[in-house]
Amino acid sequence: MKPGQIPLEERIIFALDFDSTEKAKQWVELLEHRVRFYKVGLQLFLAGWFHIVEWILNRGHKVMVDLKFFDVPETVKLAVRQLRNRGVTFATVHGNDPILRAAVEEKTDVKILAVTVLTSFGEEDMVAMFGRPCRVEDLVFSRAKRAIEIGCDGIVSSGLEAQRLRSQLGDKFLIVTPGIRPGKNIEIREDDQKRIVTARQAILNGADHVVVGRPISTATDPLAVVVSMQEEIRRVSAA
Repeated sequence: MKPGQIPLEERIIFALDFDSTEKAKQWVELLEHRVRFYKVGLQLFLAGWFHIVEWILNRGHKVMVDLKFFDVPETVKLAVRQLRNRGVTFATVHGNDPILRAAVEEKTDVKILAVTVLTSFGEEDMVAMFGRPCRVEDLVFSRAKRAIEIGCDGIVSSGLEAQRLRSQLGDKFLIVTPGIRPGKNIEIREDDQKRIVTARQAILNGADHVVVGRPISTATDPLAVVVSMQEEIRRVSAA
C-alpha cells in the first residue's frame, strides 16, 4: 500500500504501553473511532499474551507486535512462526543479517520491520557501544539498506533519518517512526526519547506510520492530541 493510500486512521499507531489488559482495553475503546492501529509491546504482551492481541483484532483494528525479536536465528524463526495466521500486521526484529534473514524466511502473512537504532539512542551512546564516534544516521542507513536487501518489509527509525532513507533507498519499503512529539509543547514525564520529531515532520520526511504513546496517554485531552496529529498528517499527505 502506497503512503497516499494508507487510511488516516491507520497512520498513527497508538502504543499500548500499559501494565494491564484492562487499561489497554480502556484506551482502545476511547480512541478507536479515530485510531485503528495499535502497538502491543513487551509490557502488555507479557500481561495479556495473545488474548489482548486477539481482542484488538476482533474489534476490527490492526496490531503491531513490537517484541523486537533478538536471539539466535533458529529461535527467531520459531518465534516469528508463532505469529502465523494470527492477523498481526507488523512484527519487529532487532538483530544482525542472519537474524533478519531467519525472520523473513518465516514471516508468511506478517510484515517484518527491522529495528535500526532505538530512538532513545544519541551520538554519545554510539561511543559507548562502539568505543569510537559513530553517526547515528550512518548506522541507521547501513542497517536499513541491509534489511531491505534481505527482504524485510520495512524498518523502524526516527523521523530524522527517514528523509535520507527515502531519497537513497526508494519507496518500496515501509518506514515506521517512533519518538513522535506534538507540534505544541507538552510535558512528557520521564521522557527517554532523544531523536524526536513531530508527526508532520516524520510524514514529510517519508514515514508511513508514526508510533505515539505518552504524548497521547499523558495529555489532558488525548483525543484532541490525536486529532491535531492527524490533521498535520492529512495536510502533508494532501500536499
